[in-house]
Amino acid sequence: MGSVQAYLKKNSNYGLSLRFDKIEANNIDAKALLESICIKYADSIDNNQPPHVVFDATKSGVASDTVKSFASALGLPTVSASYGQDGDLRPWRDMDESKQNYLLQVMPPADIIPEVVRSIVRNVNITNAAILYDGTFMMDHKYKSLLQNIQTRHVITAVADGDIARADQIKRLRNLDINNYFILGSLKTITQILESLKPAYFDRKFAWHAITQNEGQLRPNAEHATIMFLKPVVYPKNQARLEQLKTNYSLNEEPAIMSAFYFDLALRTFLAIKTMLQSGAWPTKMEYLRCDDFQGANTPERNINLKQAFLQVSEPTSYGDFELASHQGKPFNGYSFMNFEMDIRVVQIRSGNSDNSKPIGTWKASLNSPLVISDKKSMENVTAAIVYRISTIVQAPFIMRDETAPKGFKGYCIDLIDEIASIVNFEYTIEEVEDGNFGNMNDNEEWDGVIKQLIDKKADIGLGSISVMAERENVIDFTVPYYDLVGIGIMMLKPSAPSSLFKFLTVLETNVWLCIMAAYFFTSFLMWIFDRWSPYSYQNNKEKYKDDDEKREFNLKECLWFCMTSLTPQGGGEAPKNLSGRLVAATWWLFGFIIIASYTANLAAFLTVSRLDTPVESLDDLSKQYKILYAPLNGSSSMVFFERMANIEQKFYEIWKDLSLNDSLTPLERSKLAVWDYPVSDKYTKMWQAMQETKLPATLDEALARVRNSTTATGFAFLGDATDIRYLVMTNCDLQMVGEEFSRKPYAIAVQQGSHLKDQFNNAILTLLNKRQLEKIKDKWWKHDDIEDKCHKSENQSDGISIENIGGVFIVIFVGIGMACITLVFEYWWYKWRKNPRIIDVAEAKSTPLGKDMKLAEHIILGQTGKEYEDPKNMLRPRFNKNPVNFKPRF
Repeated sequence: MGSVQAYLKKNSNYGLSLRFDKIEANNIDAKALLESICIKYADSIDNNQPPHVVFDATKSGVASDTVKSFASALGLPTVSASYGQDGDLRPWRDMDESKQNYLLQVMPPADIIPEVVRSIVRNVNITNAAILYDGTFMMDHKYKSLLQNIQTRHVITAVADGDIARADQIKRLRNLDINNYFILGSLKTITQILESLKPAYFDRKFAWHAITQNEGQLRPNAEHATIMFLKPVVYPKNQARLEQLKTNYSLNEEPAIMSAFYFDLALRTFLAIKTMLQSGAWPTKMEYLRCDDFQGANTPERNINLKQAFLQVSEPTSYGDFELASHQGKPFNGYSFMNFEMDIRVVQIRSGNSDNSKPIGTWKASLNSPLVISDKKSMENVTAAIVYRISTIVQAPFIMRDETAPKGFKGYCIDLIDEIASIVNFEYTIEEVEDGNFGNMNDNEEWDGVIKQLIDKKADIGLGSISVMAERENVIDFTVPYYDLVGIGIMMLKPSAPSSLFKFLTVLETNVWLCIMAAYFFTSFLMWIFDRWSPYSYQNNKEKYKDDDEKREFNLKECLWFCMTSLTPQGGGEAPKNLSGRLVAATWWLFGFIIIASYTANLAAFLTVSRLDTPVESLDDLSKQYKILYAPLNGSSSMVFFERMANIEQKFYEIWKDLSLNDSLTPLERSKLAVWDYPVSDKYTKMWQAMQETKLPATLDEALARVRNSTTATGFAFLGDATDIRYLVMTNCDLQMVGEEFSRKPYAIAVQQGSHLKDQFNNAILTLLNKRQLEKIKDKWWKHDDIEDKCHKSENQSDGISIENIGGVFIVIFVGIGMACITLVFEYWWYKWRKNPRIIDVAEAKSTPLGKDMKLAEHIILGQTGKEYEDPKNMLRPRFNKNPVNFKPRF
């Protein structure tokens, strides 16, 4: 006020003479403050110098409420520079129209500057924020309004005192997953906070915004810090007047914007009163009510329109123009302020020196004014990257290590989180949890694994095949399921069916094959005997069958060939002519048909039985036997299932036992509980006991090794998530999944309890689900995996016989061809070297008359001619025209 008084005294053209009654406000003791005000006010009335106006320079709190209650009760015209928007000035709420004309409030710049936080949050789409302020800003009323209707998780708190306390304060805020910080204070406060930070707080994960009322430079002693710095700037048209006030009227109190504001507001107030006095708008005889005379409803009626006179003042300002609410229906208080601009710069601090300060935009002071950014790229560089910390467990194919991948991991969940990140727009870092557990609660209700990381705020997201469980939902939140209901499956070593190239020979036992061979030779020999001795066979009755197209003499060689080829689809060829031989052939055909049919059926059945040799096909089968051991992973959700099912069975047993042994029951009631059979199942109790005796494997690799090392005598079955088992079966040919899944649960992404990520991820997952993107990712890792083993499908019942089991027939072919080649060589050798060539010479015999019974010439000699061969005894004779001397009939 001294500057205003000096200014008016030196500028007599204003025609104003001021008398001030100054009262020191106590923001703690409202009663003492009110007594001081009433005493000073009563003295002015007694001296016949009542005040024309009350200039209220209180900021907020008890002092502000006391002054406003005093002015409203006694009806004194008041101009206030208190902090508060519409409705924040509680004593001035719900005022009638007359009071609204003379009880005025204009918000100071320190009350408008925090609104830039709202503009920055909207411009950058910040999801979390910590707003720190010192005594130069009053934020009491900003808690409810600063970021109202904006989905930004934020904390507004005063700056702690002391370097250690400030460092702890920042650490606590970081534990709340906040990486965007706004510091509203003096340059000294901002410097102290920045210097108390560790270098890690200045990386790309964090964004720092320094907002001040001062006009100086920011020079904290920090290493490699990039900060968005906002400070007010005076309009060029006001620069000369402000410099004049500083030089001539000692308007040097910092911050300059607040000093200029109070100067301009007070001068405007006094000029408005002068205008009213000169124009006659001020009452000539004004009634003043003393504090002691106020009874609660006897406030004097005032017909004073100070607001109109205030709006009409045309005095130039020294920093920024006043923006006063003058629209009809819009209240003056809570919407009137001084207009100014904030300069926005990116300040880079290197070794305590500001080596680069680059302007990137401006902000015009207002209750809802957007940023004007001239360099969007620099704005993006100073903005904190949204980086979330992911805790996970390596488990194929959900999460797998891959040094060539951008984050060092690959898998189904990595593809999923990348798709979600593209929708929600964030980055992430991923680390494997040390203990290798998703999270279990011990007897002390303490958690481990990924769940503990989320509870301790050391991770933002828990990623992997995390099952949704009731106890987990008590301490963390789950998104909507990203994977179908997944149950527990049983994995065992695939039974190995021994293969053999001559497996087709093992269908029949050796004695059967020997009997078939004996029958073959016996039948062949019998057929030769019958054909030789039967008078109706071809060889004994050639004349009868001389006109037949096929003439076959069944000697021993032909009989062997006939019986062999009769067992093939090609057939044996021409059958014997005699009836006895045909009966033998028919009997052999019937025998061969039965043997071939039996062999074919038994071969198919033999191969089928070898495929179906699975000792366990369900959980019930596993629980009823003791030959095969079984166990889930230690600490897994599968283990928890069996443990809890065993506990539930024990609880049921205790309940049944208590009922049965209850002495208070009547004999009739007790008889209804008497049964021979145990009414409560103990399947899981026995299984859990067997698992503990088996010792649960600690890792999936250990479980896989135990399955592979198992034998028929000491089998081992692994109980785990069906997705893991299906992937192992797909990538390992020696494993199989048996039985149906049980205890189905969904997989979901885990986040901290109350985290805003839950809703964002829910929307992203549902979007991916509607686009069938999740199905594509699932097919990629469960149907088209790069490391999928191309297992031989011979064990599938729908497939054909493998070469390992039927390859012997090809060996038979090669052996037959080899024997044929050897036989050909033998035939050639026998013909050329072991037998002389037989040449048939035909010579005309001497003209000797033929005998009566002779049909052929007696001198046709085979082979050679000569005197020694001309004897008639050596001539050929017909076989049946003249019987030899030694011929004896066979029958």
